[in-house]
Order: sequence, then C-alpha cells, then structure tokens
Amino acid sequence: MPAYAPPEDLVTERLSLRAFVPSDVDSLFAIYGRDDVVRYLYEDAYTEADARAALDTRMARRRIDAEGDKLAFAVVRRSDDVMVGDCVLVWTSAQHSQAEIGYAMHPDHHGMGYATEAARELLRVAFEELGVHRVIGRTEARNTASARVMEKLGMRREAHLIENEYVKDEWQSELVYAMLQREWRGGSV
Repeated sequence: MPAYAPPEDLVTERLSLRAFVPSDVDSLFAIYGRDDVVRYLYEDAYTEADARAALDTRMARRRIDAEGDKLAFAVVRRSDDVMVGDCVLVWTSAQHSQAEIGYAMHPDHHGMGYATEAARELLRVAFEELGVHRVIGRTEARNTASARVMEKLGMRREAHLIENEYVKDEWQSELVYAMLQREWRGGSV
C-alpha cells in the first residue's frame, strides 16, 4: 500500500471528516467523558487531562505509511460546524492488505445516521484510496447500535466471539464484521 495522507477534509452529504485541532478538546471530553459512551470500549471515561492527551494523539494521526498507522478524524456536522463524534481508519496488515474502522458519536446525535455516513466514507478511503483488500469492524456484542451501523454499511458478520476478552472486570464478547473490496465495488453499500 502506498503512503497516504488524506486531504484536509473528507466531505459527505452532511458531514466533514477533518483533522483534529486544539479547540476540539472540549468536544472530545464531552464524548469520551461519558460512561455510556465508553461502556464497551477498552478505556474508562476520560478526565479533562485524558481528553487533552487523546487529542494530542489524534492530531498526530494524519497519514498512513506503515502497518499499524491510523487516520483519526473529527466528525463535524457541516450545517453548524458541531463536532458530533470521531472515527478512525487503521491499516492493520500490510501482508494481508487489511484495515479496520472505528467510530463513536455523542449520544445527543445518536439515531441520525452520522456514524453510518462517517463509516461509509472510511470504507471509501480504505478501498478506493488505499486499495485494501478487506476492512473489518469490531464491537462488543451488547453494542447493538454499532452492529446495526456495520450491517447498514453492508458489512457481513463473520464472527461472534464468546467471552474472548476480560475488560473492565468482566468477560466481554465481540462481534466481527467485514467487507471485501470486490463487495464495495459491487455496490453493496
């Protein structure tokens, strides 16, 4: 896969996926400072200091050069420039030409299709710009909203791993969804 740096903004019908900027710290804290948002994630709810550190990390994730590199985007509603969430594209395997997508939206903006719209743009970048063969998405099995997003994208559920990880003092199960480049080209999304 060649090196890739996205344009400043990736624009969809209603959203702009843009680079994080220092002023995003309050929005990032508003999202990840909530227990209901991080319930099924590996990290605990952010403190303000955590949000600042996470923002620094996200601001540095602006190009893909090697396996493990990530592109992080603030998901911003174009109509009023409000940050409604964030999303990430990770190059997980050079040998197998695979990537992974992830996303989180502020609960005030759930049910509006923003996660699906942002994730669809990540799939487009993965398949059309990066030329990967396969993209996966993973979610805790109880996170039905996240699973619905991947299903709306046309991703197929490939695995239901039962109690495969011990996270936050409990055994958690995981759903794995995937899509191949030929499925994307075939118009399943």
